[in-house]
Amino acid sequence: MSETVVVVVPDADILASTVAARLAIKIIDAQAVHGSASVVLTGGRVAAKVLRSVRELPASAAIDWSRVDLWWGDERYLPSGDPDRNETQAREALLDKLPLDPARVHAMPASDGPDGEDAIAAAARYAGELAAAAGPGAGLPRFDVLMLGVGEDGHVASLFPDHPVLRETGATAATFDSPKPPPTRVTLTLSTIQSADEVWLIAAGPDKAAPIGTVLSGGDLPAANASGVQKTLWLLDQAAAANVPTQP
Repeated sequence: MSETVVVVVPDADILASTVAARLAIKIIDAQAVHGSASVVLTGGRVAAKVLRSVRELPASAAIDWSRVDLWWGDERYLPSGDPDRNETQAREALLDKLPLDPARVHAMPASDGPDGEDAIAAAARYAGELAAAAGPGAGLPRFDVLMLGVGEDGHVASLFPDHPVLRETGATAATFDSPKPPPTRVTLTLSTIQSADEVWLIAAGPDKAAPIGTVLSGGDLPAANASGVQKTLWLLDQAAAANVPTQP
């Protein structure tokens, strides 16, 4: 059964450095056990802060970055290099400064890629890449940690409340009417998210307090269904944790 842990720190800057430190240790530990590490990245302001903080950690020198696989939880279906793409933000914050193996950086397809404007084909392409990276008999690769931001409406990745994409059962899905722009996106499905060893939900700011309080009180929002096989870790600043129920 998955263990749920809530960690609260004073502010967004401390949150970023806390997540970065945990991430570095998780990667080091995964490489010690498996020989490699597999991480699913998220987007947003806090995620960019986390990646910048990783650069500053002395522990990052202990990571063999050539043996790290990087995936994305969702992506805005925009041209390569567009500043609104999660991949672009991650590369600017950290990835372009690391000795990564390019073959192990699994960016989601862009709208100027081989599938053109066909986001359904792009989602299928990414599902195929996931399957190709999986071990024998496995439909998905191992994810040591899968990071997610939490939206003001309780969405994670591009899985919005009451959206039909929540019912998708494949590895990935395309969505064309996301309530936040841009409307066309590619996202991992809930079942894929739930396959990760650990899922980390990361949030800062008072606009996240209501949905997080709802989820941690038993409410049914997409974030409530984002759980890891071994651990579900909520990493919050005090503002985002304002409505978290107190433990008895």
